[in-house]
Amino acid sequence: MDKFLFTSATGTTGDAICASLIAKLGPLPINANIGFIYGTDGSGPLISDVLSRLKTATGIAHWTGTIGLGMTVMGQEYYDSPAVAVMLARIPETDFRMIEPQAIDVSNFVAQHVDWLAHDEYYFGVLHADPTNNRTPALIDALAEAVPNPFFVGGMTSATGHHLQISDEVTSGGVSGVLFSSQVPIVTGHTQGCSPIGASHLVTSSQRNIVIELDGRPALDVLREDVGEVIAKDLRRMAGYIFAALPISGSDTGDYLVRNIVGIDEEQQLVAVGEMIVEGSQLMFCRRDGTSARQDMERMLQDIAHRANGNARGALYYSCLGRGRHQFGENSEELKMVKDALGDIPLVGFFANGEIFHNRLYAYTGVLSVFC
Repeated sequence: MDKFLFTSATGTTGDAICASLIAKLGPLPINANIGFIYGTDGSGPLISDVLSRLKTATGIAHWTGTIGLGMTVMGQEYYDSPAVAVMLARIPETDFRMIEPQAIDVSNFVAQHVDWLAHDEYYFGVLHADPTNNRTPALIDALAEAVPNPFFVGGMTSATGHHLQISDEVTSGGVSGVLFSSQVPIVTGHTQGCSPIGASHLVTSSQRNIVIELDGRPALDVLREDVGEVIAKDLRRMAGYIFAALPISGSDTGDYLVRNIVGIDEEQQLVAVGEMIVEGSQLMFCRRDGTSARQDMERMLQDIAHRANGNARGALYYSCLGRGRHQFGENSEELKMVKDALGDIPLVGFFANGEIFHNRLYAYTGVLSVFC
């Protein structure tokens, strides 16, 4: 079992970053044929130059990745200065296809790879998505419908400027990535940064994203009851701490999607949520705290370490912007937890503006995928 090759570098020019990356990588495997590349927001103006030089130096034509307001590597988080991480892998050419940027629909990708898609029972995809494209959720759904038994992971690009992605070339505006056949062994899992409070409630009245009644009662009354007396007396205390959670129907693990509470009408007892709410669905409230996040992180890491069984070749980790230094501490504590659980294996990724796991868009989660 050959581990993937990876490293990271900082610098003020594309030439300096690329030179450092190549020097740290050392002798390159002659059969590497796909590269994962992630950069901090500060590397955005340099990433095209870095990619061009890497392609020349490595001979690798296929690259996938994105930039983020933070970048993850094994045991280390990068945030505020230009930094780039790369991971090089050898995957049989018959077992992966690049997903070129899909900005309007996915018909071109499906038509181009229809024969390949018909030859396997299930596929694993790594997606990078542009949050400024309002079709992004629909594009992910369309890919999930077109690909047989798909399991997508990934994240939404996060940036202060252009939301750049890498799909063989530097691009933006759509959904891109890479799709692997079932012949590429990968174990994956996700961890929530929040924990439920109170019971799950039936949405008995709603309008678009506004929750009017839960269990036949005014929605705000139910929220006040669930959060407790201290917060109920001053709802301003909820900011950044209390969220809505939408249980996933059919989940055998109690999984749920976290969404922001975007408004409250105390006079009419209404609660507005950052998601369309359907009458007859379930909704609960959750809190975001460091203790719960650490406990669930440890659960996920133990599960993946057990399933990988010491066979990890490389890994991808996508975490929410609200996690990392904001939830675990300034000293790369979140990525150190990954290293403690998996050992010093190649790992790259970024801090996302929304995470993708099992074809759904999440928030406040960490998504870890390990190639075995």
